[in-house]
Amino acid sequence: MNLRVIKKDIEFLISDFIDDCYLFMMIHPDDKKAAEAEKLMDEACELANSLFDRVNHPDKKAVKAHYKAIGVDLIQGLDGLCDRLSALAKK
Repeated sequence: MNLRVIKKDIEFLISDFIDDCYLFMMIHPDDKKAAEAEKLMDEACELANSLFDRVNHPDKKAVKAHYKAIGVDLIQGLDGLCDRLSALAKK
């Protein structure tokens, strides 16, 4: 997997989650839920920024392991955000 693919994956998955948050806000116009969804979007942007920073500054000794860890962190971070969005919808 090359660097361009990793960056595109981060961008695609984070933007897809943000789209889900906007859809949630349209379906649930409640102010409290909308504010919590906005917080989730901010956290998703922070996750993307931290992952892009890690992608752009790899560990020179173990490059493959470094990029594999970034992929794992992306999936785990988004899984946690999606779980929180789902819990917000159940309230």
